[in-house]
Amino acid sequence: MPYGSAIRRWSAPMEWSVKVVTPAAEQAPAPALEHQDDAQLVVLAAAGGREAFDEIVVRHRRSVYQVCYRFVNNHEDASDLAQEVFVRAWRGLGQFKGQSALSTWLYRIAVNVCLNKVSLKSLSTEALDAGDRIEDTRTERPGAGLDRRERARAVRRAIQALPKKQRATLILRTYHELSHQQIADILGNSVGTVKANLFHALGNLRRILGSEP
Repeated sequence: MPYGSAIRRWSAPMEWSVKVVTPAAEQAPAPALEHQDDAQLVVLAAAGGREAFDEIVVRHRRSVYQVCYRFVNNHEDASDLAQEVFVRAWRGLGQFKGQSALSTWLYRIAVNVCLNKVSLKSLSTEALDAGDRIEDTRTERPGAGLDRRERARAVRRAIQALPKKQRATLILRTYHELSHQQIADILGNSVGTVKANLFHALGNLRRILGSEP
């Protein structure tokens, strides 16, 4: 075959290119909800993540229940109030700006719910939970246990008779051992007001208990 003929029969190849395709990097799985901090859970819950809010409830339900229990001294009422606290928290997640700890925000809701819902007529004198009652009574005189329980009931009645802010301050300080600053954040008061409310609450308790037969 003539050389020139071979040239004429040659056709240029189609243009082509090589593109390297790198597989997308596998995204690391999101941390399990129980390993996320409160701030992350709030973001997820505010976006509609009910599982994230369930984790918030699991984390804080005991402390919220305890706040409610100290206001009503009754398990059933405290459970109802705690449930209402979390219902309000779910509805109000958009209002939580993260300027305080989530626990502080929940405490604030709990105190407001209790102060608004509890009336003296509905209060129970149910004894404190078993953990508060466990004592060694082997060397007590007969009737000492009854006296102690009656004294506890009298203290709880006296606490319920306090003005609202004094009652809330006393409960948060005495039973939950919160600092003055934490209580101020919860109640929306200054530290000085918290200290004054606590001082007056203790004075009123002594007065009320001293006037009982």
